[in-house]
Amino acid sequence: MSALPPFEFDEKILTQGAEISRKLDQLRLEKFPPNAKKTLRRFPMAEVAHYLGISPNNLKRLHLEGKGPEPLIAAGGRRFYTAEQMIELRHYLDKYGRSDAKKYVPFRKPGEKLQVIAVVNFKGGSGKTTTAAHLAQHLALTGHRVLAIDLDPQASLSALHGFQPELDGNPSLYDAIRYDEKRQPIADVILPTNFPLLEIIPANLELQEYEFDTPLSMQTSNEGKRFYSRLGRSLEEVDDRFDVVIVDCPPQLGFLTLTALTASTSVLVTVHPQMLDLMSMSQFLLMLGNFVRSIREKGAPVKIDWLRYLITRYEPSDVPQTQMLGFMQSILAEEILKNPMVKSTAISDAGLTKQTLYEVERANFNRDTYDRAIEALDAANFEIQGLLHRAWGRL
Repeated sequence: MSALPPFEFDEKILTQGAEISRKLDQLRLEKFPPNAKKTLRRFPMAEVAHYLGISPNNLKRLHLEGKGPEPLIAAGGRRFYTAEQMIELRHYLDKYGRSDAKKYVPFRKPGEKLQVIAVVNFKGGSGKTTTAAHLAQHLALTGHRVLAIDLDPQASLSALHGFQPELDGNPSLYDAIRYDEKRQPIADVILPTNFPLLEIIPANLELQEYEFDTPLSMQTSNEGKRFYSRLGRSLEEVDDRFDVVIVDCPPQLGFLTLTALTASTSVLVTVHPQMLDLMSMSQFLLMLGNFVRSIREKGAPVKIDWLRYLITRYEPSDVPQTQMLGFMQSILAEEILKNPMVKSTAISDAGLTKQTLYEVERANFNRDTYDRAIEALDAANFEIQGLLHRAWGRL
């Protein structure tokens, strides 16, 4: 048997990375012509009513009475609205609805602080990015002004929103929290998405520089010693633009994650109900707790409104998973969200085209599979939305 031929490792992986990137860009151009930018489907009347919090009959009556935006009428009289029209409907209902009715535009009121949710896990594959993407989009569909921040240099959240960092040349949060004279205002690194109320700060590989810059700066300046305050201070510059910030943290407890956590008002930990994942999470919690205690003792204002654990990729028919869920509930009690996110081929199939379940057409899937997945997503996301509103003091 002949020996394997030698090769230059760096050259091989650079070539392969470039080829994968080129092919992905080609797919993007094919999927989102003519300018490779993502668009957003129209939403059927029942779905619009669901996110507005009214009945389909009430929405149909509004249209028949000539009130609100004009939907697209398809075959069979089916009504479809754009995401922009959903916002119009919210403002219309807020203005002309009954005085005792709930508010349909859930923007922050004076005195209600910006909610910053850090979505974290120490272990890859927990569904963290999928959770962050669907949560951000859900909150936008339910009328909140949302900023998504991709803090993972691998940029998966960015890719789901149509960005390809190595080709697009977009900035990242690093540009707003770096330590040198090249630092930019955070407003300059925020970009729109295909969801009208959702904006994003994409990620790129340069984010990793923050992990190297911070320990160096800690040795030479107070800025470095107070690194944990950099994101919070940057967000103050755009406080009036958003209701909620969703931060997709990298799967490691480095300076990026620590900076995000200390700027957060709430923490969402995603966890797959298996023993190795639980063991990893326990180490993450111990390390994080020790860090937070040390910076709190140095005067850092760490104020978390709520901490919750979201069970992800859950298979109810899997007996060991069900047993593990029971074990976790016995320990974590009230802090596990009541609604787990089930494992679904619908979510993975949507991801093949860099889309989320909120973007794809229901008709493209097995309807039972799609409905089970979207029902689980909505249940978890509405539960989190309730926690946000409770933090604002709303019933």
